[in-house]
Amino acid sequence: MTSIPLVADDRPREECGVIGISTPHGEGVAQLAFFGLFALQHRGQEAAGIAVSDGQRARVHKEPGLVANVFTPEALAPLTGYHAIGHNRYSTTGSSTDRNIQPFLVETMHGPLALAHNGNLVNAPGLREELLSRGFGLTATSDTEVMTLMLAASGGRTWEERIERTLPAWKGAYSLVLLATDRVIAVRDPWGFRPLSTGRLPHGGHAVASETCALATLGCIDITEVAPGEIVTLQGAEIHRRQALAPAATAARCTFEFVYFSRPDSNWNDRNVHHVRQRLGAELATETGIDADVVIPVPDSSIPAAIGYARVSGIAYNDGLIKNRYIGRTFIEPTQDIRERGVALKFNALRENLAGKRVIVIDDSLVRGTTAGPLVKLIRDAGATEVHMRITCPPITHACHFGVDMGHDGDLIAARLSIDEIRERISADSLAFLSLDGMMRAIGGEGEQAPGYCNACFTGRYPIEIGDAQPKLAFEGVLA
Repeated sequence: MTSIPLVADDRPREECGVIGISTPHGEGVAQLAFFGLFALQHRGQEAAGIAVSDGQRARVHKEPGLVANVFTPEALAPLTGYHAIGHNRYSTTGSSTDRNIQPFLVETMHGPLALAHNGNLVNAPGLREELLSRGFGLTATSDTEVMTLMLAASGGRTWEERIERTLPAWKGAYSLVLLATDRVIAVRDPWGFRPLSTGRLPHGGHAVASETCALATLGCIDITEVAPGEIVTLQGAEIHRRQALAPAATAARCTFEFVYFSRPDSNWNDRNVHHVRQRLGAELATETGIDADVVIPVPDSSIPAAIGYARVSGIAYNDGLIKNRYIGRTFIEPTQDIRERGVALKFNALRENLAGKRVIVIDDSLVRGTTAGPLVKLIRDAGATEVHMRITCPPITHACHFGVDMGHDGDLIAARLSIDEIRERISADSLAFLSLDGMMRAIGGEGEQAPGYCNACFTGRYPIEIGDAQPKLAFEGVLA
């Protein structure tokens, strides 16, 4: 069944979340993976999967839907073992069909291998063609299947050796977890595009996850990042680390993890996401201040930034929009009248806080421009006398090829229109974006610009050659 979005969202789409667990006692490993995925639900809501190994054989359960719906007690019961990996999916390469749900599990001459991946390989088309020319059959349209089959066919005595031999062929973003018979292995690309951290479980064993919030949910201590180019092996009570590839001369961490993707209680690169977002708002107030009566966020990711903006500007912070957090996706076809209400289904305006006020609206991004106009209208209809939009990042003018679905350049409103043209399109009294320098000062945290981040979606300067990078659905024509 195809899901039908009720509301056209203007956010970049989440990239995916991964979790890996290895315990010496084998009690509730699938349940631990479930709770880890539950904490990472914000990174992908299309599908979820968990693969488990008991030291002899591996099992997998994966379906479309949210974590709580996919993993009922009945679904978790057969997933017994010592080692597990899990995945939340939003599709970036390949469509959101069942065949692309992760983890991918295959039988190899070295035993079972499962793989789950957050990121996107820019050279996936060439790698895919090479596999086909060698006689491999492909059943999916995801670059994750390509990575799985390449590892299955590689030489080496151990999985770590096979990974190390294969890594140089992969160009792009990948934070991934692998499940072998007796271990979980985590790998991060040498540019460090996507986050990945590991920690020690309170009752023995180790975990690895896309964000530290998932490790905190599991009670982990001694949390550290998987370094760019590093292979980390989790094997019960033991953890082994090896630097397989030299880190890139210049790191390319995704700034959007701070702007929007990561949960506010996560930490990355020794920075707390919530605090960075407050600093984004503070920089925005310094750069784009204007007289007004109230500062309101577009919930939820913009709340810390609105707090920071209000603190620096001296303008009162308040709630102006109440979000329906359960609207998500629906299997029910909306009526035309409901469809036309659009944003009003997702947000209600608090008239008491807006009527007769000059309102500053803080939002984290403006991508396609589909919801900003309806939001401005919603606030005006609630009685606001002025509506000023403030965005906590620069205009997005270029597509991402490293695991974020922003659409193509032609989909991006800032690639087609000037800021004043966008302001006119959304009917705001004023519109301003945070500068690139201001954003990097906020991420740096000490008034200095933070080095080692990817800002290609704002600048068009990609940290690696994107070459034959293909649109998200490029491989769908063959496997229809």
